[in-house]
Order: sequence, then C-alpha cells, then structure tokens
Amino acid sequence: MNMRRYMEIETKFSVSASTGVPDLTAIAWVDRVGKSETHLLSAIYFDTVDLRLTRSKITLRRRTGGNDAGWHIKFPGEVGREELQVPLDEAGGDEHTVPREILGQVRAIIRGAGLNPIARVDNERHTSYLEDEEGTEIAEFCDDHVSTESFLPGGARQMWREWELELTPAVGDSDVATELMASAIEVLTAAGGYLSESPSKLVSALGTSINNAPHPPEMADLPKGSPARAVLKAIKANADKIVEYDPKVRADEFDSVHQMRVATRELRSHMQTFEGILGGTEYLQLEKELKALASVLGRARDAEVIEERLTELLNAEDETVVDEATRAELIEDLGRVYQREWARVIRSLDDDRYTNLLQSLEQLLSNPPLVTNPHAEPGAEPDTEPGSEPQAEPGAEEDLRSPESGEGEVSGGGKVKDEKESGDSRSEEVDAAGVLLAHLDKAHSKLVKLHKKAVKEWNEDVPVAEREENFHNVRKAVKKLRYSAEAVGDATEVNTKKLYKACSRLQSVLGDFQDAVTSRDEILHRAKRAHRSGLDTFVYGVLYQREQALSRDYLKGYADAYTQVAKAYKALNPGIESVRKKSRG
Repeated sequence: MNMRRYMEIETKFSVSASTGVPDLTAIAWVDRVGKSETHLLSAIYFDTVDLRLTRSKITLRRRTGGNDAGWHIKFPGEVGREELQVPLDEAGGDEHTVPREILGQVRAIIRGAGLNPIARVDNERHTSYLEDEEGTEIAEFCDDHVSTESFLPGGARQMWREWELELTPAVGDSDVATELMASAIEVLTAAGGYLSESPSKLVSALGTSINNAPHPPEMADLPKGSPARAVLKAIKANADKIVEYDPKVRADEFDSVHQMRVATRELRSHMQTFEGILGGTEYLQLEKELKALASVLGRARDAEVIEERLTELLNAEDETVVDEATRAELIEDLGRVYQREWARVIRSLDDDRYTNLLQSLEQLLSNPPLVTNPHAEPGAEPDTEPGSEPQAEPGAEEDLRSPESGEGEVSGGGKVKDEKESGDSRSEEVDAAGVLLAHLDKAHSKLVKLHKKAVKEWNEDVPVAEREENFHNVRKAVKKLRYSAEAVGDATEVNTKKLYKACSRLQSVLGDFQDAVTSRDEILHRAKRAHRSGLDTFVYGVLYQREQALSRDYLKGYADAYTQVAKAYKALNPGIESVRKKSRG
C-alpha cells in the first residue's frame, strides 16, 4: 500500500466572516499567486472512548474531497506536524475500518481499544498556491469556512472561518521558511486575522465536550519521595519508550529496533530489581512477555549489527580480496536477512500478545501490586547456570517462578494494606529501600563471580566458545548491575551516578567484543555454506580474521573498565549504610 509521509508546517488564523483576504504577494518570497481552487472537504475523526489519540496530540481522520482524499494521521513534531496518508482507493475496507498501515502507527497507544467516530468536520476550502519568482510553489493559503459536529456526550454543532498558511516541501524548515512564515504572520494579522489558539480543527470541534470523555488510566499517585513511587516512575519511563519507538520500528527508522530492544530489556531488568516491592503472578508473567519481545527484537538487532559490520569490512577491502560482484551479492543478502527479521518484529507488534503486554503494563502502573510484607525477601531469580537462559520467542512456553518465591502479600490499587485489611500484625509498607539495596548487592556479587571465572579461564585450556561466552555473561551481569544502580539512585539517597557510568563503559567494551564475535560466527556459518556449494571461501577467511583481531582488541580495555566498576561500587558503602540505618530506624 502506498503510504505517503511528510512534514506539515503551517500557521492558523481566526478571522471573522467579513474579513477580506489581503494581497498575498506582500508576503516575503511570494512573487505571485498561482492557481486557485475550491474544494468541499468532509472528514470523520476517530479516537478511543477515552480519547487516547487526542490527548496525545494525534489526529486520525478519513477525509473525502480535495486533492488528498484518504486516511490521514498527524503526529506532533518539533518543527511542524508529521502527516501520513493512505489514499481512499488503496485503503480497502469500509469507511469505519482504519487501514492496517495507519492503525499500526497507533497500536501501542490505543492498546487494543476500539476506534470510533468522535467528530465530523466539513470545510469549504478556497486554496491559493503561492509561488516564488521562479514559479516554484512555496506555500498554500487556505481560506476555510468550517462547520463541525462533536459526537461526544454534550457535543454541539459549530461554525467558524479560519485561514491557514502551509509551507510546501520546496522550502521545508529552511531560513526561507522562517522568513516567509514570519512575514505571513505580519501580513495576515494586519489584515484582521488572529493567531489561532486551537492546535487543530478537531480540538475546536470537540470544544467543551472533551471534558465529558473519560480519561485513560494514570499512574497510581503514591506518596511523594517514597521508593515505591520512584519504582513506578522508572517502569513508566521505559514503558513510554516502548510506545515511543513502536511507530519508528514500523517505519524502519535508523537505530529504532535497537532502542526499542534496550527499553524492553531495561524494563524487564528493572522489574526483576523491583521484585519484593512489587510482585504477584501477573507481575512475573509480564516479565516473561517482555523477555519474549526482547528476543524477537534481539534477532533483528543482531542481523542489523552483522549487516553494518560486514558491509563496513567488505567496503574496506580492495578488489584483489573481494570482487565487486561478490561484494554486492553479500551486502544484498545481509540486507535481506535483516529485512526478514524486521518483518518478524512487525508481525509480533501486530499480534494480540503484544497488545496484551501493553495493557498489562498500563494496569501495573495504575494499579500496582505492592508487596506489603516487610519480612519478604527479594524475588528469587531463575536457577540457571550462566549462559543457559533460553532464547524465548512469542508463543514459546516458559516456566514461571513460583509466586511464593520471595513475595509477601500483594495489594493493588496503589495503596498499601494496613493491619486491619490484611489481618496480619506484621503487615505494613515494605522496606523498599532495603529491597533495592539487596538487589544491588546481589547483582554486584554475581558480577564479581562471573568476572573471576572469565579472567581465570581466558588463558586456560578451555574451548574458545566457552571463554567468549564467559565474557558475554559478564556483560549481562554488568548490565543488570547498571539497571540496579539506576533504580537505587532514583529511589534512595545513594548517589549511584559514578557506578552507573562505570557500568556503562564496561558494558560498551563487552558490547563491542560481543558484536565482533557474533559477526565472526556469522562469517563462519556463511563460509561453511559456501564451501558446501563449491564456492570460493577466501573472502570469508579474510573477514573472519579481521573480526577475530577486532574482538581481541576490544578486550584490551576490559581490565581498566572493570576496575572502575569495582572502585565505584566500593565508594557506595557509606551511602548504603546510611540508608540502611534510616530504614531500620
């Protein structure tokens, strides 16, 4: 389906019915008024019952009439509004069925809720096309005579007139655009127009009836300064990132898969860190779903990294090593592999399982399952050996940890049960700071253990794959320590910034190492496949050696990076003891 995407940069003016249109050539850069057209436009706007799109400053409509009849969706931007369009003749379905391409842009926001008509906007539009001295269309001036109806409870009919000046892609957001728009504001306000206070025709059409629509669930209002409140804020931050990157992944924007994967994995790790403050069977199930999503994103990310690394290596070799035809064929095939994995991601984002995950996150934030037994231990982690954690995919069955593993009583609704509610004289608000510090200590202990194993076995008679896997396990451990440090820093008085920074550096060193190893293994796989087909494998050997050397170079920074983590963690001891004393007191 042909979906058009462009940036809309415009300014609206409120005008009376009798106000005359001024000489538009008085606007800077406008040499003459080209053709003029009149169209009768009619648009139905869609949203959820609780107006999730409108409250996010997103408009979704189906418009007939004019030169761009079709389904339109607009998003707020730093300069203007990004608009995507699907023509009516390509949309398919009936007039109330949102096209799949358009719907995909907001799936993460509406979370499975239905989209229904909320308003109708009819418009008699008189359009004049403004040209520069070279005859290029640089702006459109629209004189709109608008009549609307809100379908919300208490909605009413309205009529008004407004002017719009919209820049064309020919000027974009250049200096010409800035000067042209400033001049237009001056000319049109002098003629009797007033800069509109309404961001869109839809908002004006809804008027006060928007107050009669329910609000989407909001994050529970826990006491300010409480660790539990900070816990929810941390979860919300990453949940919001998933929603933010969803449409970017669908558009295959640069680095979007990586960022969505980071948000998903960080959210899961945070939730593991917060076990003991939050808990329950549904909480553990949500962790499982996040793991499955991260796995799908991870496959696409790995394919993306391999494509980038091998393309760079191939382009660095001259024709004596790899001929142009072989180079082009390999690069094209690497792109196909990434596209296949990216398509798998999109199928997952369109699946009900993903929708249910987002709904569960929303429920968690609005009705947090707070653990209220102060004697509960931090949630137990899966009892698996390093590196044995299976790579789950959506639909795969996984064993869940028992709800009894490290959990006390769970209270929903963002409120902590009191003694009367629970019937337990010991039941009170959990020592959240103590739980977070216990997780931090556990994450650090695991890192130290894995570090010692990796360093010890690196020069021993251990298979290369196992030695490299040891450092991969260290990478996962330092990532968890970084997330725990962030949680402790956000929720307590302990300043973990230096530890967080040190962990990030070590993670970066090991990330480069792992990327080179993954790329090298892919080269080996391709070499074996080429050999079976009777093809020349010389170029694969060259690339393999390049990545092997790079992986060893990356590890040269490991010792110093790990030392900085150890020092930063040791420096936390006074702050940790201070917080523990306060929690005991």
